[in-house]
Amino acid sequence: MPRLSLQNATAPIRLMRRAGALGVVARGQPRFPGRQPIRFSHSHGSPKWRPVSVLDEWVAKEARPISLRQLMVFGRSLTEARLISSANYVRTELPTRIAHRIRDMQRLPYVVVTNSHVNEVYDLYYNAFDTFRKIREIKTLEDNDQLCKTIRFTLKAHLTVIPKLAMGILECSGLMEAKELDRFMNTILKSRISRRVIAEQHLALTDTFHAPWFSPGAKLSETEFIGEIFLKCIAKDVVERCGEEIRDIARRAYGPDVAIPQIKIDGHLDASFPYILSHLEYIIGELLRNSVQAVVEKHEHRKDKDANPSRPPPPIEVTICESSQHVIIRISDQGGGVPHGSLPYMWSFSKGPASGQLLANLGQVPKLAATMQELQSEDDREGVNAEASKPFQPSSHGNSLASLSSRPPNLRLGMGLPLSRVYAEYWAGSLALHSLEGYGVDAFLQISKLGNKNEQLTTRATMDAV
Repeated sequence: MPRLSLQNATAPIRLMRRAGALGVVARGQPRFPGRQPIRFSHSHGSPKWRPVSVLDEWVAKEARPISLRQLMVFGRSLTEARLISSANYVRTELPTRIAHRIRDMQRLPYVVVTNSHVNEVYDLYYNAFDTFRKIREIKTLEDNDQLCKTIRFTLKAHLTVIPKLAMGILECSGLMEAKELDRFMNTILKSRISRRVIAEQHLALTDTFHAPWFSPGAKLSETEFIGEIFLKCIAKDVVERCGEEIRDIARRAYGPDVAIPQIKIDGHLDASFPYILSHLEYIIGELLRNSVQAVVEKHEHRKDKDANPSRPPPPIEVTICESSQHVIIRISDQGGGVPHGSLPYMWSFSKGPASGQLLANLGQVPKLAATMQELQSEDDREGVNAEASKPFQPSSHGNSLASLSSRPPNLRLGMGLPLSRVYAEYWAGSLALHSLEGYGVDAFLQISKLGNKNEQLTTRATMDAV
């Protein structure tokens, strides 16, 4: 079967004919009322035509998944040789993983990949691929420092990827099946997480190696962090910290006169596990934010508000359960549940009737790292960054500890749940939600506590894996 990629000169003609059949005319305006206008990238030119053989060489390679335990063991006794080895793993793994996602984008219908938002992501990916594939073998610490500069620049440049992808998917929701769009988004976001994990882990190890308190070869087993990995995430502490932040956000969003629900925690309060703290904080933060918002809004519109104005809102209950291999966190609220009409779109990145409002909201968020700290005020974030400069804390590389977004605290983007599930499943966990419309929601987050599960990512481009 001949390959259908952007480098195939006849493919755009066939796909543009298909686009016309789907109701898109030359200027990108929809034929059907109510559909969002499709923005094409003609102002920037069509997707660039590049030699297919360059990409083929890297697509032929498979990504090499790793586990948290491997990252911990490798970084526990850090030496110059190990740091150089880590650099060369990152140097070869990043272009391999990016190449497979570029190929996935090339498999999209031409009318989708020429959407201005998707095309910007395509160009960002290809430029990053082209940059990393040309980096020569790392042999010295000076070579590694240059690699780290390139990684930092790329991480910062790619902060626009999540909102751009989300806007592109919403605008193209009528051009592909929702299941196909969600499959594409899940694959590309897991791959994005995987690249940031190995890149940020290497940057953190490099910072550790150059830290004044570090002695090469000394074991780091007694510290709290190895690179970006928090060795002992205590579930109760994370829930408490995220809960306080979310309640502060709610106070700023709703004002001082609105009662904010308490967050009660019970169960196995000493449960701990190794994890990347920013991943866990994002999931817990989004779940608690959804619960707090739902409870506040239901409580404000209750029937007996005038008769009993001082009645407090029902608390949000968090139960922590530890088993031999997993930690399960249940978050229960009485916020009225998910409306029946919203259930089909709950885990989807394409939101049906709500797409228009979500597009407008996403337009206010030029950058998004998908972290808990993006919800904080500038003063709060400065305090967090000050903490990050202390020994044994992961430093800021454009990840959870950086002020990377101007996202208003009450701005709804429609991607908190699907993105949280991507984060949960990345380390072989799961996220499920059970709704009782009219009463409330139970969310169940399951985490693999041993750190021995490989990252769950597609190791080859979708079509090449067939």
